[in-house]
Amino acid sequence: MAKYDERRVVPGSAPIHIHNAVPVGRAPEEERFDVTVRVRRRAPLNLTALASRVLTREEYEAQHGAAPEDMEKVADFARHFGLVVTAMESGRRSVFLSGTVAQFEKAFGTLIEHVEHEAGVTRQRQGELTVPEEIADLVEGVFGIQDTPIARPHFQIYRVGAAEVLQPSQQVSNTSFTPVELARLYNFPQDVDGSGQCIAIIELGGGYRTRDLVAYFKRLNLPSPKVTTVRVDGGKNQPGTPDGADGEVMLDIEVAAAVAPRASIVVYFAPNTDKGFLDAVTAALHDKTNRPSVISISWGGPEKNWTGQAMASFDEAFQAGAALGVTICCASGDAGSGDENPDNAQPDGLEHVDFPSSSPHVLACGGTRLVASGGGIASETVWNDDPRSSAGGGGVSDVFDVPDYQRSANIPPSANPGGRRGRGVPDVAGNADPQTGYQVRVDGEDMVIGGTSAVAPLWAGLIALFNQKLGRPVGFLQPVLYSGNMSGGLRDVTSGNNGAYRAGPGWDCCTGWGSPDGLALLASLAKG
Repeated sequence: MAKYDERRVVPGSAPIHIHNAVPVGRAPEEERFDVTVRVRRRAPLNLTALASRVLTREEYEAQHGAAPEDMEKVADFARHFGLVVTAMESGRRSVFLSGTVAQFEKAFGTLIEHVEHEAGVTRQRQGELTVPEEIADLVEGVFGIQDTPIARPHFQIYRVGAAEVLQPSQQVSNTSFTPVELARLYNFPQDVDGSGQCIAIIELGGGYRTRDLVAYFKRLNLPSPKVTTVRVDGGKNQPGTPDGADGEVMLDIEVAAAVAPRASIVVYFAPNTDKGFLDAVTAALHDKTNRPSVISISWGGPEKNWTGQAMASFDEAFQAGAALGVTICCASGDAGSGDENPDNAQPDGLEHVDFPSSSPHVLACGGTRLVASGGGIASETVWNDDPRSSAGGGGVSDVFDVPDYQRSANIPPSANPGGRRGRGVPDVAGNADPQTGYQVRVDGEDMVIGGTSAVAPLWAGLIALFNQKLGRPVGFLQPVLYSGNMSGGLRDVTSGNNGAYRAGPGWDCCTGWGSPDGLALLASLAKG
């Protein structure tokens, strides 16, 4: 039998159905594109054994990156089928390939067609992927053959009536906040400013304009932040309109930088595909130049919309983040316990949690509605303007089991048939209701934006302050948060629901442990 004839299925590689997709024919054989192959670790990663020890990026690569000989075997396989190996990176455990439709079809045993749907015309592959027996144990995922948009940004612009964008100068200014005001209300430490810290922000579209940042931070009486762009897979800073992804990009930068004004902000722009998203995450985690200690991710989608190989590879990347001492803050979604806004999805009537926030190795950030009075918090409840389309995401994972740190959290059975108990989402929360949202500037316009998209960079900024104050990264925060030793560091939110789940004392599927009391949480972390 010739070399590479015997094949094996790549686990979790069955494609996800694209709603309302209409086939428009086979993809042209000479159409070129790029693929990322994820390669196994050279040695298992045991986070429990690491305990509080943090690995440098160099140590991680040497101990848990892909072995050079494994990557070379994958490269040999690719070259056999005429593919070009454009790069191999051990820390990211990635072999990057370029080739044609015909070459990728032969290499991975699939057929590739074009389909038309709401997002345009994209590639769709048929059936599970296969690889030769010789490398089957080495390959953990293959990304990029299908290039359908995979995630949506979790932000919502506050509007008056049907269409008018509310300006901060109008009456909502009594109930909306600048990030600086929220930092005070949440008792963030005021004697640190993020100096020496790097906050990474993952973006899958849109862009920012420096003149908007200058104007915004001047109004806040803060220095303009140091913002750097990293292009991943051809992604770039490409601003468009306020209603598009620019709202996400500007919200993330302005919130994180207002909380930690002296931190460096590095924005990793990538295409909105599973390959682009994953490559952006691994680029940020293993960036030996900028070395971020916290990552903010405000993009995601229901678990049902992800392949098994994607969720497994993302989660393994997030495990690497835990080993590196990088805290990864993810928005939990803006469409309540169903996580499927009927305006941009086809709901199936079931409850879903949002991925990547459902990964056990990220800090899942849920949403509240905060009302202030007399310089303090008058009330804080679960954000729920409409449980189908404007409410904080949260619930029980259909994919990930209950992690050890959540064993005592009293996670309820899933509201879906069967009552599965899995990873509970979120872990923490913060103000997210657009009606009590964040005053920001986007493409020359002042507006108020909410959504759990704002909570991820809010927590990312807070963690940058913690890292500066403590002189060390707090890193994988969940085991500490669930340990019962927080001494008032989290404000329990006990009123409201997000659809299928209700808030109550202690942890719940709406706001996790609650919103931050920054100084109290810092004091608890300092003891540990």
